[in-house]
Amino acid sequence: MCHTDVHIVCNDFASTMYPIVPGHELVGVVSEVGSNVTRVKVGSLVAVGCTIDSCMDCDMCEAGEENYCRKGGHTHTYNSKKTHGHIGGNQETQNFGGYSRSEVVHERFIVTLPDNTPLAKAAPLVCAGITMWDPLRHWGATKGDKKMKIGVAGVGGLGTMGIKIAAALGHEVVAISRNDKKKDLATEKGANHYIDMSDTTSINEHNNSMDLILNTICAPHCIAKYLGLLRTNGTLVQLGAVATPLDFMNFSLLPQRKSIAGSMVGGLKSLQECVDFCVEKEIYPDIEIIDSSKVDEVYVKLSEGNSSAVRYVLDIEASL
Repeated sequence: MCHTDVHIVCNDFASTMYPIVPGHELVGVVSEVGSNVTRVKVGSLVAVGCTIDSCMDCDMCEAGEENYCRKGGHTHTYNSKKTHGHIGGNQETQNFGGYSRSEVVHERFIVTLPDNTPLAKAAPLVCAGITMWDPLRHWGATKGDKKMKIGVAGVGGLGTMGIKIAAALGHEVVAISRNDKKKDLATEKGANHYIDMSDTTSINEHNNSMDLILNTICAPHCIAKYLGLLRTNGTLVQLGAVATPLDFMNFSLLPQRKSIAGSMVGGLKSLQECVDFCVEKEIYPDIEIIDSSKVDEVYVKLSEGNSSAVRYVLDIEASL
């Protein structure tokens, strides 16, 4: 279960099509395949992430970046129009997501999992994992040919995953949070340093030093202080689905050629790389398995900032 589920269910982006069935972090076992399917078979362990369809023939899709499809955009796993024709059912209705007993998916949008994969732990990899992996990949942090100083802003379910991945890749990792309450948690997950954004001394120790900051914060916040942490040519990557505008001064960027960028999940090639890496290295988010009776309670926790930093996993079978 993702904080984005809460935003969309509550119509925070003014784009929700009710009725809605959320869920874009799906794992399970293949129960049936079509006659032309070649990548998986009945009994295969698979996952489905945030993209369930695209045009498949634009330059971005051909490059394996279906999430940036140029012909109508990618189709999100739920609350999307069936734009591209590869999703069955009534083409006039929106699609429904993973809080369901089953899902029918074109094989292109399936991620394969090794037989020994712990399914519950693997589920958040296709959202939290890829959200952190893809910007690391794009800005050169997954190649292994250079070590970087990487900040992770927000030490929640998404941020702790970023700390784990960046640390496993061998980088110097700085956890960034609004106070000092999550310092021990961040250190436990692999952070080399911790910045308390309420403490000027803590901030000044790392000003003008980071190559890359992955900003996972979903609540409205001021990004000016985060820009000061970047070194020359550094990039602040916005990952959190903040529903209000963010303010900054151009002179926070101009003198040292700093950049603000965005990133949204990842294409299928990157997603498979992410899952393969995390399963091989046994990098998983901290999870709590729940049934459907706990969904409302979890939504409240997520909307209040998820102080536990766990990813909640909905057990469909236990909910029936």
